Amino acid sequence: MSTYKPISSNDSVATRTLLHEVIPLTGSIVSGTYSDNNIKNYSHQMFQSVYDYPYLSSSANHIFDITVGISSDSSLSSSLGTQIAKKINNYNQMAQLMVGYNTTNQIQKFDQDGDLGGGTKIKEAFFFSFSRLLSKDEVKKGSFNLQILTGSANATPSSILTISDYGAATDYRTNSPAGEFGILYTSSAAASGTGVGLIYYQAGLVVLTASVFNGNFGPRSETLYTSSVGTYLTSGSITGSCNGLRNRIYNVQFNNTTELNSTVYFCRANHNEFNYSTNPTYLSGGQVVVKNNASDAPVSYITTVGLYSADNELLAVAKLSEPLKKSIDNELTVRVRLDY
Repeated sequence: MSTYKPISSNDSVATRTLLHEVIPLTGSIVSGTYSDNNIKNYSHQMFQSVYDYPYLSSSANHIFDITVGISSDSSLSSSLGTQIAKKINNYNQMAQLMVGYNTTNQIQKFDQDGDLGGGTKIKEAFFFSFSRLLSKDEVKKGSFNLQILTGSANATPSSILTISDYGAATDYRTNSPAGEFGILYTSSAAASGTGVGLIYYQAGLVVLTASVFNGNFGPRSETLYTSSVGTYLTSGSITGSCNGLRNRIYNVQFNNTTELNSTVYFCRANHNEFNYSTNPTYLSGGQVVVKNNASDAPVSYITTVGLYSADNELLAVAKLSEPLKKSIDNELTVRVRLDY
């Protein structure tokens, strides 16, 4: 015969633990090490995928996707350029997911200060969509750091533009349908001013205004940028724009977050409980094997804890690292944790 002991609300507690992992992505991985064999372009030419190894290899892991978008009311949208319609579609797709619609059912634009008011809008943008393999449940607030080369093809570390979500650990926005997001700045001193982009933590998406590169891009790799990056956004293809930005990435680093939810059950065995066992090996020849004399107090050894539903169906089993002796002169509390 089995004995079931109910667990009350006082015998369980729910906890949440956040685990963080540093994710460093060097420019040599993004462009250089594998001669672009880790870069996957598609026939639709809407975006470009970056892997940590040649993408045809079974051991390759997807790192992020990169693309470019232009708002339909941008001054560049009316240009007779390359893939303008696709660039507008890219922008609209990202905006409707990250920013949403206004009261007149119009897609709202990305806002540099994140408040969706009358501030400066991001109408031409680069988008980084990080793989869930890297970002996990979310990017840790205040940990994102992007370094981009801004000089010529022979750029030195002195010509690096650093973009980060300075101060976002305590100063972030929640008015997005996609969750929490922070403002990207080019320095910590400018964190109180206008941002140059947005980072959506749960979505793992970075929106970077193209205007931050005006006057900073010179020739690098196969792609040429003029003093106005807008010129290339219209005349260049999406793939070409992605190549131009990707080949200038010096370093990307952030901490991801894994949310570990747990329920802890305190399984209590009072002094007069669980002192006998229904295990067939508990008896031998009609005698309790752990008793030397018939007058000895009952004793058992707890090795396993089972958690059952209300109708006594086994739901989970916890194994102890070693048997625990249980008798009438002691009480035990076994702490069982379920992670999910």
